[in-house]
Amino acid sequence: MSAARPTTRLVASLPPTVPFVAPEALERKRGERLDLRIGANESAFGPSPRALATMRTELERSSWYGDPESYELRAALALQLGVALESIVVGAGIDDLLGLTVRAFLEREDVAVTSLGAYPTFNYHVTGYGGRLEFVPYRDDANDLQALAEAARRHNARLLYLANPDNPTGSWHDAPAITALLEALPEQTLLILDEAYAEFAPGRMLALDAGDPRVIRMRTFSKAYGMAGLRIGYAVATPETIAAFERIRLHFGVSRVAQCGALAALHDRGFLESVIDEVARGREEYSALAAALGLKALPSATNFVAIDLGSPERARATMDALLARRVFVRMPGVAPLDRCVRVTVGTAAERRRFTHVFKTLLG
Repeated sequence: MSAARPTTRLVASLPPTVPFVAPEALERKRGERLDLRIGANESAFGPSPRALATMRTELERSSWYGDPESYELRAALALQLGVALESIVVGAGIDDLLGLTVRAFLEREDVAVTSLGAYPTFNYHVTGYGGRLEFVPYRDDANDLQALAEAARRHNARLLYLANPDNPTGSWHDAPAITALLEALPEQTLLILDEAYAEFAPGRMLALDAGDPRVIRMRTFSKAYGMAGLRIGYAVATPETIAAFERIRLHFGVSRVAQCGALAALHDRGFLESVIDEVARGREEYSALAAALGLKALPSATNFVAIDLGSPERARATMDALLARRVFVRMPGVAPLDRCVRVTVGTAAERRRFTHVFKTLLG
């Protein structure tokens, strides 16, 4: 038998990476199905009925490739967002778009700055393409914008990653705060604003300015639109920035079913608003549940709530106890956030079930 072929030196230097243990893996390990899947920030409310109907029809055309330009979807997004068609690129979710951004704008040994404990897929791409990461701790359970800007200046960073609203805390910075961050960044730093949870954010988001070369905005159909398994998202930036994606992206990386479903979902505003309202109601219920048990829920502008258990040991024990009762939640992996468990807002029935189990464990 021939020996395994050697990889590149870069790949050989990297550890195997599993950012998240999937609920399916937990089910295989335990040999039983989960009752409640409320740990991955998936939408409990699914895609809109209009999107589902459209995708059922498009399944019959699965022998066709998707439109490599995603033209109709981009045109609809451009109209809704008030930007030019050339300022939008569609990809297989924000994870795909993060990889393209790192590949396009980060040279080997260049620095990227992010919060310590933030969404790890960005880190995965930076190290996978030979970049160097610099981390900034959270402050008061939120991204520390001042410290992030200072780190970008100190390390001459090419990229700064910020999820706003944030995963895993649920925290959120308003438009003036993000504007101040942009003004504080060095000229060479590109701000990646991951706005996966933008639809849930209260108040005023930073206005979309596709003419600002300092920032690229990333959004998704995974969360509020309930299409995580279809893998489709988009980025908004200057036409020059988007042109860089056109040189390296997989032009058939997004399926036809996903493109058509996303377009139909975009036009079903009533369903989207019903999901946003129900998620807000669920966040309030989780906060009340935490308070009733003498705990604290971190303020959230997302479709999940992080509940503070007081210590990493208690958070881990609670998460394991919930799993023993076939309830899947997650906990952040880095201090000081690892004192929390993060719970996705489920349907009303799922929230009642979680409340019962959580009270049984902690009441």
